[in-house]
Formats: sequence, structure tokens, C-alpha cells
Amino acid sequence: MNLTTTLSWTAVCPLDRLEPDRGVAALVDGAQIALFRTEDGLFAIDNRDPVSGAYVLSRGIVGSRGGVPTVASPLHKQVYDLRSGHCLDLPGVAVAWHDARCRDGLVEVRLRQEA
Repeated sequence: MNLTTTLSWTAVCPLDRLEPDRGVAALVDGAQIALFRTEDGLFAIDNRDPVSGAYVLSRGIVGSRGGVPTVASPLHKQVYDLRSGHCLDLPGVAVAWHDARCRDGLVEVRLRQEA
């Protein structure tokens, strides 16, 4: 899979609006994403659960597995690596991940899309 990155960063919210280890949904350039703030950093993945098709990953359970920051789907409990989007329970299943950063106190996201 080839990924392309959009050139622009989109401001989503102030950093202090993100509670640690809780997800929030945001609309970025027409895409629904799930945004997470953990002790490992900021992470953005698509909000759509690839197993169920529902837009629920922002409501998932944040944790870690073997030192890897993760989110578990609130529906069927599949666990996804927040750094790469890969499902740790089902080989070959993944959710798209995006670049996230904090700049001047604002959380920004840059979408990555399949080419």
C-alpha cells in the first residue's frame, strides 16, 4: 500500500481539551478521525472500525500491549496499534493512521491517504 501525505496540517483543538488516555472524534478535511493523547504522545487514526464498519474507535479503551500504545474497539474488542493502525488480534486488518502533533498549544493533524 502506498500512502501519500497531504501537505497541510489542520488545527483540531487546544491540547488541554484532550484528556489523557481518552479518545475524541474530529472531522479533518472531510475525514472522521479518532484522536488520542497518551503518555507516548498524540495519535490520530480513522474513527471507522474496519471490522464492524461503525465509526466508534474514538470511544475505544486506550491502553498498551507489550509497550505499544493501543486502542481496543468498543464493539468487538480488537486491539489496534496507535502508532501504525495495525490490528494486533487479526492479521491483515488495519485502520489508517495519520500524523498528529502539538504546535503552539494546538493539536494539528495531517491526513495520510492511500495512493
